Amino acid sequence: MIDRRLVEYFDWWLLLLTVTIAGLGLVVLYSAVNAGGGVHQVGLFTRQLVWYGFGASVMVAVFLVNYKVYERWGHLFYILCIVLLVAVLLHGKYAGGARRWLALGPVSIQPSELVKIAVIIMLARYYARVATPRGLGLRELLTPLLITAVPCILVMRQPDLGTAMMILIIVGCITLYVKIERKTFIALLSSGTLLVPLVWFFLKGYQKQRILTFLNPERDPLGAGYHIIQSKIAIGSGMLTGKGFLRGTQNTLDFLPEQHTDFIFSVLAEEWGFVGAMVVLMFFLLLITWGLQVAQRSRDPFGTILAVGVTIMFTTQVFINIGMVMGLLPVVGVTLPLISYGGSSVLTTMAGIGLLLNVSMRRFLFEK
Repeated sequence: MIDRRLVEYFDWWLLLLTVTIAGLGLVVLYSAVNAGGGVHQVGLFTRQLVWYGFGASVMVAVFLVNYKVYERWGHLFYILCIVLLVAVLLHGKYAGGARRWLALGPVSIQPSELVKIAVIIMLARYYARVATPRGLGLRELLTPLLITAVPCILVMRQPDLGTAMMILIIVGCITLYVKIERKTFIALLSSGTLLVPLVWFFLKGYQKQRILTFLNPERDPLGAGYHIIQSKIAIGSGMLTGKGFLRGTQNTLDFLPEQHTDFIFSVLAEEWGFVGAMVVLMFFLLLITWGLQVAQRSRDPFGTILAVGVTIMFTTQVFINIGMVMGLLPVVGVTLPLISYGGSSVLTTMAGIGLLLNVSMRRFLFEK
């Protein structure tokens, strides 16, 4: 029998906020795949509805189980994700110059998306036990380094630099939240700064090209710089109130690349303008603020760090995607949560929402 307090403490506002953003995402996606008289893959909209159905089921399943169960058994989910990443390298679908998708019957999933949740759970388990007011030293950081390194190496082998970078940022922010000793922080920062130039030599040719294009898109306006130039034209042409639903010319004439995934914010800005873009950003800001509030209200260390990690995941993804399409960051293939098309992205985002709901609705268990 369900505890009456679970219903009483259920975070309806968080659920309403999620449904609102998802609804806006479906409207933008409909335009992205239908503008231009059927030029785009219209069936993607229907498939996204199906993925939202699966995502809603995942969200419900995640928040119905007490999140302390994830603390106890989270390592099994982490191991499963590592196995899936290895399977991608061995048997994954090759498309767009990368091997990132794993076919499971009639559907394909992207395990690199799911591993973000697994890493957050593993770090929350570890930091909840070892974090102290004085901060973590180098010895305590060895385990998080191993937890992070294994999936990051496998993801970069696909290659998927954007997701690997996201995992590193999420881990770094969670670690800073639980606090690092000052001398350890200075040592890590100095070492990282010295190693940054060496990263260039390990990047693949197309990854170097993306960075050079980010620094100067006009160096190859019809080649590597074409995508970002067209994206900036779309965003700028929306002006204050936009061109109107299904009337974005950059989208309709098929100038925008990956307009239903990575560059969907460009479609939004062109059709809804500055006002529409700011409304969507405001909803994302509310979601991020609400996630931090869930973490603040939690009295359980694992629940607090878990909520912080999920909120950082959303924040990082929104920041990178919008910075990418505006030319403020290199193009690294990061989707916009609840807006971009993508089954694995939807499942990961809804699982994250489920974790936030879980921590929020069970906060009474630790209240005095």
